[in-house]
Amino acid sequence: MRIIVSLLLLCSCIQTIYSQATIQGIVKSENNEAIPYANVFIKGSKIGTETNENGSFTIKDVPHSNYKLVVSAVGFIQVSRKIMVEENINNLVIILKSDTQLDEVELFGARDKRAEKLETLTRLPLAPNEQLQSISVLSHKLIDQQNALSLSDVTKNVAGVYTFATYGNTKESMSLRGFRGIPLLKNGVRINSDFRGTGIITDMAGVDNIQVLKGISAISQGLGGDLGSAGGVINVVTKTPKFYTGGEVTFRAGSFGKLRPTFDVYSPIDADKKHAFRVAGSYDKADSFRDHVGSERFYVNPSYAWRPDEKTTITLEMDYMHDSRTPDQGTLNLGAYDVNNIYKLPNNNFMGFDTDNVTTKNLTYAIRADRKLTDKLSIKAGYFVSDLDIDTETSYAFQGSPRNKLPVLPDNQRYREYYASGRKDNNSVLQLDLVGKDVETGFLKHTFQIGADFRTSEFDNLRYTTNYNSGNNYVDIIDVLQPIDNTLPNGISVTRNAGADTGSRTEAYGITIQDKISLTDWADIFLGLRYTTMKRTRGSFVGKPITEPKSDDAFNPLVGFNLKPNENIIIFGSYASSSDPRTSFYMDVDGNELGTERWDQIETGIKSTWLNNALRFNITTFYTSSKNLNLPVYDNAGNDLGYYTQGGDDVRNGVEVELIGRILPNLEIIGGYSYLDAKYKDHVSYYYNSRPMNTPKHTANFWARYAFKKSLNGLSIGAGAYYLGKRPHNVWSRNYTHTGVVPGVKPFDLKAYTTVNAQASYKFNEKLSIDVFGNNIFGEVGYNAYRTSYINRVEPANFGSTLRYKF
Repeated sequence: MRIIVSLLLLCSCIQTIYSQATIQGIVKSENNEAIPYANVFIKGSKIGTETNENGSFTIKDVPHSNYKLVVSAVGFIQVSRKIMVEENINNLVIILKSDTQLDEVELFGARDKRAEKLETLTRLPLAPNEQLQSISVLSHKLIDQQNALSLSDVTKNVAGVYTFATYGNTKESMSLRGFRGIPLLKNGVRINSDFRGTGIITDMAGVDNIQVLKGISAISQGLGGDLGSAGGVINVVTKTPKFYTGGEVTFRAGSFGKLRPTFDVYSPIDADKKHAFRVAGSYDKADSFRDHVGSERFYVNPSYAWRPDEKTTITLEMDYMHDSRTPDQGTLNLGAYDVNNIYKLPNNNFMGFDTDNVTTKNLTYAIRADRKLTDKLSIKAGYFVSDLDIDTETSYAFQGSPRNKLPVLPDNQRYREYYASGRKDNNSVLQLDLVGKDVETGFLKHTFQIGADFRTSEFDNLRYTTNYNSGNNYVDIIDVLQPIDNTLPNGISVTRNAGADTGSRTEAYGITIQDKISLTDWADIFLGLRYTTMKRTRGSFVGKPITEPKSDDAFNPLVGFNLKPNENIIIFGSYASSSDPRTSFYMDVDGNELGTERWDQIETGIKSTWLNNALRFNITTFYTSSKNLNLPVYDNAGNDLGYYTQGGDDVRNGVEVELIGRILPNLEIIGGYSYLDAKYKDHVSYYYNSRPMNTPKHTANFWARYAFKKSLNGLSIGAGAYYLGKRPHNVWSRNYTHTGVVPGVKPFDLKAYTTVNAQASYKFNEKLSIDVFGNNIFGEVGYNAYRTSYINRVEPANFGSTLRYKF
């Protein structure tokens, strides 16, 4: 009998040891949002894991028994759940409640979270606060809270970011650290490849987050082929599928005829949750504070994800926008070139024609693959493509000058011409990276990236000829002090002139190596090196068509450090450089090549956290210098002479201060200030110590939001202010260099302005909420300008409401 009992006990032990199961589930917040990188472990054992980017987790080889499963995440209250493991457990859902004492209002929405697709931009698997570069990630949560609709609406939350120009409210060109037109990307690929950084329009309905990488980014993003490349990069990241079901619909209505419904739906497709989809979209229609001006847009953002196994994720994405709008040249300056006398054009007066229109069609698509080789090594690959098509048929008002062979009109009058143009822009990026996270070699720990990329950029500028019926090269003359006729006269048309088209094709190959080396728990060193070769196969240099490919290469280093005297403070510093080999082929009057333009940057600062990590304070200083600038040469009549000269050096240095987080359990704040000292130095055209166009010394931003928790539970109120300092509307030059420049005369300054926004939100329940808001509620009059070509007023006081339903 004892033998039988012993055998039974032995069999029971064997069954206990060898009977194992798998636990699969997802960790979500109270708002039905996945919580990535949450810790999931069995109490009293070493068995555990962390959730992936979609909040899902899998724990294998769990012996049959009773356990206590513990789940925790930063900003949430830890949860323990008793589970009985007798067989595989699937579809376990763990809900974590927000810890109002710890839940930080990081710009990226969740503290210590690696924002969606951030590695496409930085190419290192680090959270934003761990990166060496200064990075801000603006989450869709913040976008929704502020009811933001444009890039400028969102990025004004980042210290030092400001609008360079809107080109008649048809694009958004952004500036940072004194560099105009920084590159704007969508999911890591250029949209508009114009080297002047003229910008794009995008729709917030499909945006998951917006990433602002400040300063030189040649290591991760290639060469500085834009005027603004040394200032930074803005990356618009679109939404991707979730492996659980949810979504929302909204309806917004407001001033100036604004109507905007949106939708966002996501769900797994199959029971095993290996396939998932997401579709977001919007329809946007609005008039303007100015008569005869309006816009209409359709946008859709579908995506699909496949997880064939636990280590592999493949994502397909598409993004399409069709935007049609009336360009608004704005107003004009009634004073001399050096006197600010901008005329506040009445809202019922419009300098264009009713037929004026700009249509923008933008299609982006991508395929991304992520394969986890081991717990510490993975391979990431991506192919990103953008097709941009802009068609313009519009008027333009100008004053006349010897350069256009027309008499100069009085300040209040303008010639009005009519023209058409088109731009077809295609950009692509193929990127492959081997990424390591916390790989140990002796006492050193490495987080590294080794990668290669191939980038192409091809565009065509389409030319048209205007057929006037008057014999003049303009339509008529308008007087802004009088009512303006907005009907285009009969008999005026445009004809395609394909023989005058211009364009270019550029290819760039790059190899990048980055390594964050942890020497100790309190000291990290960053090393990086990029080699790039750029080849231009179509286009022209100094007015001469390319007869054979032109190519050049460059090496760009990155070195830096992080020091952590305690767990709440990081002291960092770095050096980086960027080059533009495209400019190395520019020749002087004697036919000699002038060499490659180069930018060097030194950056240092302190990152710190306070109030039990609920508040973050950062201060950054930077110094950027430009070398060997190559500028085209014009004669006094404004004619391009077909050769270049070395322009000299530019210097930009400044300080950026950011305060982000909670100072009270229910009070969120975002504050920033930037001081920028940007000057031309040894320069062939510009006066010594003069400031670059549209470059303010001071910018500041502040936003606060308070959520009631007791008697007014469900109600939150918010308010914010944005300040943009005075800045020159054009360059101060000894000779003619660009449109509107008067040689020897200092340009007038655009006046500083401050806009104030306010909002209130009420949640009826977890699904239904309503927002009411006002923008520029005090009706501040401010202007953004592109030289004398466009002087656009910031939108006056406007109000609206958004009804939101989540499911």
